[in-house]
Amino acid sequence: MSDNRPHYFQPNWIEPTDRRIDCDVCIYGGTAAGVIAAVTVAAEGKSAVLIHPGTHLGGMTTGGLGLTDFGDKSVIQGRARQFHRDLGKHYGREEEWLFEPHVAAKVLHGFLSATNVEVVRREFLHHAVVDHAQIQEIEMLSGLRIRARVFVDATYEGDLMAQAGVSYTVGRESNRVYGETINGVQIRDKHQFSSKVDPYIIPGRPSSGTLRGVNPTTAAPQGSGDHRIQAYNFRICMCEEPANQIKFSAPEGYDPADYELARRWYNSTKDEYNEMILPNGDIRKFDRLSVQSKTDTNNHGAVSSDFIGSSYLWPEASYAQREELFQQHIRYQQGLYYFLANDSSIPSRYREAYSKWGLARDEFKETGGWPHQLYVREARRLVGDYVLTENDTQHRVAAPDPIAMGSYAMDSHNCQRVIINGGVINEGDVQLQPAGPYPVSYRCIVPRRSECTNLIIPVCASASHIAFGSLRMEPVFMALAEAAGIAASTAIDHALRIQDFRPGER
Repeated sequence: MSDNRPHYFQPNWIEPTDRRIDCDVCIYGGTAAGVIAAVTVAAEGKSAVLIHPGTHLGGMTTGGLGLTDFGDKSVIQGRARQFHRDLGKHYGREEEWLFEPHVAAKVLHGFLSATNVEVVRREFLHHAVVDHAQIQEIEMLSGLRIRARVFVDATYEGDLMAQAGVSYTVGRESNRVYGETINGVQIRDKHQFSSKVDPYIIPGRPSSGTLRGVNPTTAAPQGSGDHRIQAYNFRICMCEEPANQIKFSAPEGYDPADYELARRWYNSTKDEYNEMILPNGDIRKFDRLSVQSKTDTNNHGAVSSDFIGSSYLWPEASYAQREELFQQHIRYQQGLYYFLANDSSIPSRYREAYSKWGLARDEFKETGGWPHQLYVREARRLVGDYVLTENDTQHRVAAPDPIAMGSYAMDSHNCQRVIINGGVINEGDVQLQPAGPYPVSYRCIVPRRSECTNLIIPVCASASHIAFGSLRMEPVFMALAEAAGIAASTAIDHALRIQDFRPGER
């Protein structure tokens, strides 16, 4: 990988200014949801500014997640569906759901270029001025101030939501909180160690300490709540064409001992699900895109690209702390790929399979082929008047005020590694299909009336940990953001509090 690394935050990005912006709607967060919210507000005839704490727009949609997690496509409509139709135009198809990052970026920039939305990059929230349950203005680290009638928090972290003082949570609820069955601590059989792997630095000797990433304790009771959240990773766009590859290289500070857990597992696994090589020679979850030589590479198996246990601090961390966590994730994942492709202790079938691949040279050119967006699978989550839960996804209850539909499986990646009976066990992975598409309440994206009446939160929505595992798909975020844009415009037209908007009424 090039020395030109991606960054979450750099102090020299902050350029002091005394500029003031006044607009109808301020959207904070340049995710795909943020773009859709801004475009929708503009289409409604309102002035909008999109403030982005980063350099590249689109979040995960342009950051490597090219294998769309859609569930039931039929419930994806509006601008989210148009996004996939515009991708299809690029590839000469009606629609495309397996797309290259740079093409997704082109489509989203096309959405914005057709509007008068001002986009301001590298601006990080410093403070929100709140009076009588309304955000009056927000101030950036640079000194930039934005006054708006309605604000939209479209970040993956919910930073504006937190500054506004609304209720939110981080971590996993116990099953008792919302009458669920698969929330909290969960030990299951997928992405699991199918063979016993010793957790200790010196096998069989607990006094030697545990291997990197292994919690030295056992798991809490099944279904109990805690502060933990699912693992993050980078969705890497890889390429098998030698002319378009950047070969895996060892990161600065690389130490093969950091990957001893991977070595032990790759030398022990025999389970068909956990076997990383498919019959055709491909590696599992090196999912080929519409351009077959490229992938959306994701986590799979007991030890993979998920940096398990390293996401807990991210939601509440400072920008500088997030930058360090961001770089730690790069070093872990880059080192893992290099280790699996080159270390002689890894069985040859895996080394040969990994060594065929490299980063796609024609993607993420500014950052040496590495994505600009860390996959923040969950962070803060709003606690609103309606909390989406497992019961919604299983059709035990249904929201009467829907603004979008979810349909993907409740999908939580592992949250920790523990020791049980002298072996390493992954904990937290859950995969359960919904009973069918389910409605998402408008109240899932707005705070309680007593807390803030001009803020909408389409990404860090009000949902339990396990239900958020279904909700957190990019097309759903886009749909919720489009609803947010309509709600913001309607509230302005009729001088409403955000909570007074009624879906279906304009």
